[in-house]
Amino acid sequence: MKVLFMGDVVGRPGLQAVRTLLPRVRAQHGVDVVVANAENSDQGSGITSETAHYLLDSGVQLLTSGNHFYSKKAILPWVKEHPDLLLRPANYPKGTPGKGHTVVKLPDGRALGVINLEGRVYMRTEASPFEVVEGLVEELRQQTPCILVDMHCEASSEKNAMGFHLDGRVSVVVGTHTHVQTADERVLPGGTAFITDVGMCGPLDSVIGMKKESSLARFLGKTAPYEVAERLVYLQGIVADIDDATGRARSIHRVREHLPGT
Repeated sequence: MKVLFMGDVVGRPGLQAVRTLLPRVRAQHGVDVVVANAENSDQGSGITSETAHYLLDSGVQLLTSGNHFYSKKAILPWVKEHPDLLLRPANYPKGTPGKGHTVVKLPDGRALGVINLEGRVYMRTEASPFEVVEGLVEELRQQTPCILVDMHCEASSEKNAMGFHLDGRVSVVVGTHTHVQTADERVLPGGTAFITDVGMCGPLDSVIGMKKESSLARFLGKTAPYEVAERLVYLQGIVADIDDATGRARSIHRVREHLPGT
């Protein structure tokens, strides 16, 4: 099974990159399953039913999220109706709308389990993702040996720790949230594919997707609204090749495709 995971989709430029470039990337790598983190898809912060449908209609099979899951309250009724299309972090409090894990089933009978987690370093999540993930891995392994984990957090150390924590028990651990693609993709000793951050689907001529002028002004102590940038738009992510029988990753490769005209 080949899985494409795309990093945080940022605003309209990120949505356009996915719709334009996904068919080519999917064909080039022979991808079976497409997952994308959508938590920045609406103007750089949050998700709406419109941006969710846009990505799903573009060929994405499952959406994950993170700390901006709540940013657009209008998504909550939609996620209640479609809990297996958009995940929120599994270590959110009980009673939070939506689900933190699901199984994507392919027409040929194969299946990919997906878990969405949020870190605690420099973030507000109360429950430990390291504790919450234990029961979820055991539950999903009853259905499929192929499991992907989206570890959405600020600290690279926490992402690395989760990779080693789950090595040999899941197929892939990907880091999201920081929007900067790292060059440390590898298969860990136990057979788990790992990367600290997959990057983003959005504009690189920016400060993590936002117009650099606004971000610089804020760092200089001024007041400026955040706006999504528009130049040098890329689709970024990884493709992992997973052994269907064992769930062990054979390989992991970075994806970085430029949207023409930007």
